[in-house]
Parts: sequence; C-alpha cells; structure tokens
Amino acid sequence: MPLTDNLRGILLMCASMAAFTINDAFMKSVTLTLPLYQTIGLRGLIAVVGLGLLVLATGAFRVRLNRQDGWLILLRSLADVAATVLFLEALLRMPLANLSAILQAMPLAITLGAALVYGDRIGWRRMTAILVGLIGVLIIIRPGTEGFDRWALLGVASVLCVVVRDLSVRPLQGQVPSALVALGAAVAVTSMGWIGAGVQGLQPLSGGEALKVLGAGLFLIVGYLTSVMAMRSGDIGLVAPFRYTSLLWAIALGLLVFGDLPDGWTLLGAAIVVGAGLFTLWRERKIRLLAKT
Repeated sequence: MPLTDNLRGILLMCASMAAFTINDAFMKSVTLTLPLYQTIGLRGLIAVVGLGLLVLATGAFRVRLNRQDGWLILLRSLADVAATVLFLEALLRMPLANLSAILQAMPLAITLGAALVYGDRIGWRRMTAILVGLIGVLIIIRPGTEGFDRWALLGVASVLCVVVRDLSVRPLQGQVPSALVALGAAVAVTSMGWIGAGVQGLQPLSGGEALKVLGAGLFLIVGYLTSVMAMRSGDIGLVAPFRYTSLLWAIALGLLVFGDLPDGWTLLGAAIVVGAGLFTLWRERKIRLLAKT
C-alpha cells in the first residue's frame, strides 16, 4: 500500500528528529574525552563533504547570488555558529533531555520573532500560547531555586540564535537553493571549530572516538536531508508538530546512554512548552485554511 504524502512527511519528520537527537548523543558522548572544538571541526568536515556533494549533484553552485542574498547567508551562517557553540557547550554540561526540553520553545520563539521583525500578525490566542510556553521554559530552568542549572541559560541563548538564523533567510530570493544555504552554514561552523581547536588544542583520536565523530556527522547529514524532505511532503501544518518527537528521543537516549532522567518539574515544563507549541501550530494551520476559503 503506497504511502500518502502526509504520512510520508510525518515519517520523514520523525526520522529527522531521531537523526538530530542521535547526533547530539554522539556529540555529548565523544566530548567527554575529546576537546569540544576539535570534535566540532571533525564532524563539520563530514557534513561539509556530504552537503558539498549534494550541492554539486543538484547544480546549486551555478546559482549567482546578489549582494543582499550573500549578506543574508553570511548572517545566517554566523547565527548558526553561535547557536552551535552555545548548544554544545550546554550539552557538554547538562542532561540531553533537559536541554532538549528547552529547545522545544523554538517554534514559539520563531513565531514571536517573525511578529517583531516582519510584522506578522499574532492574535491574542497565539500570543497567550507563547506566554504560556515561556512560563514552561521558566519551570524547566527554575531560576533562583536549588534546581537551577546556569548552563540552561546557554540553551536559551542558543534558541535565540536559532531564531536569528531562521528569520534571516526569509527575505532570500526563491531561486537560492536550500542546500547552498546549508553548506554555507556548515563551512562557517567547521571553520569556527578548527579555529577553536587551534586555541583549545588537539589530541589523537582513539578508534571509539573516531567512530562516534563519524556517527555524529552522518546522522547530522541525515537530519538535514530528511528535514528538508519532510517539509516538502504533505501538509506542513500536519507534519510540523512531529518536530516535538525529538523530546521523546532525547529522554530515551538520555536514560539509555547516560543514565539521566528528567525530574518532575522538567517534564511538567516540557509538557507546557510542547502543548503551547502544538496549539500555536494548530492555530496557524486553521488561519491558513480560513484564508483559502
């Protein structure tokens, strides 16, 4: 029985979230023994080669960019560098599931950012959902309490950088290939990794470390590709909510690989954030459907 476009998109989105989270688990594991920036540089080389081959195969290098598009891609790449460093610095020091719970606020933050930067209209329902989601993030972080983890603030800063990254590409001309944009970010992150490695220092890789870095790079490429394929399959409003399956993967891998299990407050905050995000996505889909009628 052939898959429908919607079911294909859902399966691809679930696969993308699984791939990204497995990549995170590999990175957290290998950076326990290998310098962070050396790991970023090595993983980046794998991503650059994979994306470079994709760009060559699709002929994306033949596209000529105007000055505005070039600056936008540069801004996106720098924001991606900052988001990557902040995320991995936090990941090195806090449980995978806890950090993933904070990242679930990303769709809410992007919706709010689009309203502030581009003037997108947000009704009182979606604005309320965003505020409720932010309360959920505060429950996860719990500033001023014994459960407060200062490294969680790096996770919040990473979310803000992702907002800049994603909103910066909105004005890009339609003919600019997504693979070329992704390759630009991969080159920037990889360059930053090797510059940081020059300062932090290098060390020889063991066989196990090399396999973990390879696994991280390969799953990162799979995550990129399946994410793009998912958003091009089926109804985006139906497919997008399955981004939140990344939290389930993070909880499972955190427990199985690192023996970490989020406490009740973290799970409560995550549930609030996910619920607010799902409501916002549902509301956006409803508004689009009403606009078509």
